Amino acid sequence: MKVVLIGVGQAGGKVTQRLAEFDFNRDFDAVQGAVAVNTARADLQQLDIDTALIGQDRVKGHGVGGDNELGAEIMQDEATEVLDSLENHLTSEAEAVVIVAGLGGGTGSGGAPALAREMKRIYDIPVYVLGILPGRDEGAIYQANAGRSLKTVAREADSLLLIDNDAWRSAGESVEEGFEEINEHIAQRLGLLFASGEVSAVDQVAESVVDSSEVINTLRPGGMAVVGYASAEADEEAGENVNLITSTTRNALLTGTSVPQVVQARTGLLVVAGDPERISRKGVERARSWLEDETGSMEVRGGDFPVESDRIAALVLLGGVERSNRINEFLERAREAQTSTEESGPDRTDAFQNDDLEDLF
Repeated sequence: MKVVLIGVGQAGGKVTQRLAEFDFNRDFDAVQGAVAVNTARADLQQLDIDTALIGQDRVKGHGVGGDNELGAEIMQDEATEVLDSLENHLTSEAEAVVIVAGLGGGTGSGGAPALAREMKRIYDIPVYVLGILPGRDEGAIYQANAGRSLKTVAREADSLLLIDNDAWRSAGESVEEGFEEINEHIAQRLGLLFASGEVSAVDQVAESVVDSSEVINTLRPGGMAVVGYASAEADEEAGENVNLITSTTRNALLTGTSVPQVVQARTGLLVVAGDPERISRKGVERARSWLEDETGSMEVRGGDFPVESDRIAALVLLGGVERSNRINEFLERAREAQTSTEESGPDRTDAFQNDDLEDLF
């Protein structure tokens, strides 16, 4: 699946660069271009991909200070300039645009939905948002910002691929170490998803091809989507890996998703990655059938992705997911954060209480 990546805000820029590096280092050629957009000049100077500084007239390159309403306004005003910076990347080969943003910061949480709305108005290809929820310890303003941004993004994008920072952070890590590990997890999972169906780095062909249409159809219900992943060392004989593929798929769904406790979904996609000589077709079909039963979906696609490895990995994509307890807990934290953060703007407690978050624009 050939994609163009647009990182909005500090976290969005870092994750976008990591995704582009993952794709380049493995010769997948799924990422057709990568651009980082920010209101803070210093954050852009740390990146090696193309960049675009916005809001200079209003914030002088110093960022929006966590004000996501200001971030949304600046993006709305300067969307044309951002799209101009994509001109050399958005060729006829691009099959989707992926806007990457942390939903807690001001530029990312405000700018991502504004940019998604403008891009959907202009382009015919799907516009997805890879949105990253702040962890519990990242401060009240981040929780409040993400609460407002979450539903706005889910409405404006063709699909919101959601990442919960708390899902992949290990105990005892510093904040910086935690973010590095999270970014690595994101790059591995989304990098493999985008590369599905592309020419592999090894000269082998999948028996049951997963192509870009499978990913697009899985995300077609819109709303929120999540991705799960797990891997295990495989036997050299495919027949010995039937149960291994099923158990790895089970781990990907039940313990390895980007938002924990998300199981029920309208659509699903199972990608089994590994050496084709080690992948059992019986195992893939059995795992796909199990995934169908577990998610309650009658629309679960499945296939394999050949890569040179002695391990087998299961990548699970769920589209149109039902809101889990984890998401409900997050929205409750966001409501409480909004109530206790006077400097974040007018009191919107009722909007959070009624679960009808006020739009950012």
